[in-house]
Amino acid sequence: MAAKIKKGDKVVVLAGRDKGKTGEVLEVRPTEGRAVVRGVAMVKKHQRQTQNQQGGIIAKEGTIDLSNLAVADPKTGKPTRVGFKTLDDGRKVRFAKRSGDLIDA
Repeated sequence: MAAKIKKGDKVVVLAGRDKGKTGEVLEVRPTEGRAVVRGVAMVKKHQRQTQNQQGGIIAKEGTIDLSNLAVADPKTGKPTRVGFKTLDDGRKVRFAKRSGDLIDA
């Protein structure tokens, strides 16, 4: 199945403690069905001090399930569903069902 959410997309969180937040997808893990989104699902990690890195508690992005994400409409920024269509030149592109705008430029 074609990927509806890809790296670099602007997404809106639909459920969970970060509901309503928006961010950019940093990484998608299709086998796990999860994604890493900038500024969303922050977790604290205890980091041991090494020769190169300072020790302490650091905050980093955790993963969030793909079912809890929706692509942000390019026109309004609200969550939208994603559809696929083929252009005249044969390219398969994603479009926002809310506004009809193309997501892939």
